[in-house]
Amino acid sequence: MKKVVAEAYRDIDFSRATRGPVIKVDPGKTKISIRLDNAVLEHFKNEVERAGTGNYQTLINDALQMFIHQRSVLDAVRQVVREELSTRPAARQSTPRNRAATA
Repeated sequence: MKKVVAEAYRDIDFSRATRGPVIKVDPGKTKISIRLDNAVLEHFKNEVERAGTGNYQTLINDALQMFIHQRSVLDAVRQVVREELSTRPAARQSTPRNRAATA
């Protein structure tokens, strides 16, 4: 086996270098560290493997986006129903006492 020798020290000028990532992050994206259950991670990795292409992180992001959208639509529907019910005249509700009187 051949011995590998470390490269001799080179005089590199870093005076014009800039700090930061080599690959620019997409606008609107933030890099985070998150802890997920192993089962959740495996599910998304299996989905990517089954599809034959893709990225499990993108699938997780898409699932979270769908959840947010679904919640906002559900909240909007609830608000409309509340508004509709509040504009209608109060209907006489059937209670056990009312039912006994009419029977």
